[in-house]
Order: sequence, then C-alpha cells, then structure tokens
Amino acid sequence: MDYTAIGAEVNLAARLQSIAEPGHIVISYDTYVLVRDIVAARALPQISVKGVSRTVVPYVVEGVLDEAGRKIEIFSEHMTGLDFYLDPRAIDATALERIRATLRNAIAALETRGGEDVPAGVAHLDQKSSPSKVSGSL
Repeated sequence: MDYTAIGAEVNLAARLQSIAEPGHIVISYDTYVLVRDIVAARALPQISVKGVSRTVVPYVVEGVLDEAGRKIEIFSEHMTGLDFYLDPRAIDATALERIRATLRNAIAALETRGGEDVPAGVAHLDQKSSPSKVSGSL
C-alpha cells in the first residue's frame, strides 16, 4: 500500500526546503517559537505558500544555543577539496597547539594556491608527529 502526504503542511515543508541554501535549515515561525531557546535563527522575508491563507515568516537556523543562551560556535564546511568540522568546545586542551598549527599550515597552503612557494616560517610537517597539511583529521 502506498501513501502520499498532501496538504498545506506538505506545501509549507516543500517551500521552506526550496528556499534553504545547501547545508542550511529553514523553519517556519511556528517551529521557531518551539525551539527559540535552543537555536539561533534569523527571520527571512515573508513568503506565500499554496494552501496557507497567511504569509509565512521563515527563519534560517544559524546555530545552537548553550544553557546560558549563547551561540555555540561550530564551524562546518564541506565541498570539493575541503571537509572541515570544528567544535572548539570538544577539543582537548592538549590538542590545541596541534590544531592551531594545522590551521596555519592550511591557510599558508591556500595563500600559495596548493602549497607551491610556501612562505618562510611555514614548516612542511610529516603526518606522524605533527599536523597534517593535506589529509588527516582535526
């Protein structure tokens, strides 16, 4: 037996999904009211939705809030040539310098478009004892 979801809620969900940027979440005001204590979000321009008699204010979710209401900084970017996720709260203090060195080396490689002519002072480090410039994880 096959079931098909229909109605205003389905139209709203489809419309919110269609305006969301890749990798982002867009929710309705009704949903935002329920989660505003745990997510940081900003309002987008009002939209009209088939089957809904009023305009809808969509909200793009920008992050998660901690118990004190502060935005938790999580960095996430995924594309060809880049797979990056960083939650600073989850990092062990003993790994901080290794991560900083990895990020410095990555930035230096980007500045020289792939590592050619690496600026003075930027070390090429091997994967066993130091941060990885090309592969490996944080």
